[in-house]
Amino acid sequence: MTEAFIYDHVRTPRGKGKKDGSLHQATPVWLLRGLLRSLQSRLALDTALVDDVVLGCVTPVGEQGADIARTAVLDAGWAESVAGVTLSRFCASGLEAVNLAAAKVASGFEDLVVAGGIESMSRWTMGSDGGAWFMDPRINSGLGFVPQGVSADLIATLEGFSRHDLDAYALQSHQRAAAARSAGHFKKSVVPVHDIAGLTMLAEDETIRASATLEAMAKLEPSFAAMGAMGFDATALRKYTTIEKIAHVHHAVDDARRRPAARRSPRRACRRPTSTCGRSTRPSPRCR
Repeated sequence: MTEAFIYDHVRTPRGKGKKDGSLHQATPVWLLRGLLRSLQSRLALDTALVDDVVLGCVTPVGEQGADIARTAVLDAGWAESVAGVTLSRFCASGLEAVNLAAAKVASGFEDLVVAGGIESMSRWTMGSDGGAWFMDPRINSGLGFVPQGVSADLIATLEGFSRHDLDAYALQSHQRAAAARSAGHFKKSVVPVHDIAGLTMLAEDETIRASATLEAMAKLEPSFAAMGAMGFDATALRKYTTIEKIAHVHHAVDDARRRPAARRSPRRACRRPTSTCGRSTRPSPRCR
């Protein structure tokens, strides 16, 4: 089996998933266009060498639908021979895209694959694509479906985590992210987003709240209480009979999630984590 190597990684800054977010005016394809062109430029990449672009998308609808991976490849001006496929595994979609790319390379089926995820939550809210999981009462009731937010509150209740516990954890996460940004740890991977006129829309994550406080967090309303009252709390409690009520303790502050440490390539020149997976038999120009 061929070993898969990671060559490089780029991403856009994280914008707020609301209409007042800085990236609301940027379409999902526009975001991908900038990333693909940046990847091509920084690696001096002959895009004809790329076998496939695999992208995960939780909500593949509207501007994010119709196999956005292939659309983005063409919009970015990459070689027409480059294929593109979009997949959904809900919140693990981007991770699954990278896993699939690595499997393609490791199996010898393909040599060089670009993989990642796309989601514009300021333009398309999660669940916009419908589906029986959400929309069919028979499926919903029969499977005991509970939305992820209500599930998070359920877990917190079962494990005994209080609102203060979660606020303290979120505050620490924001502080760590702010410190990492100040230290310049994101500079090599974050690609600023510009509009069609070349003006900067967003150059760094706006979801990191360096000035967040426990006092301010405590004033925020729970995010999933209303959803639970729609019947999802009752669905969960039918299964988890050891509790009488779900404490809704999660709120809507954007949490700077900690990213897992990426595997480092044994080749010294290829230190950055990446969305580009390739076989060791065809190294990236940056990794020669």
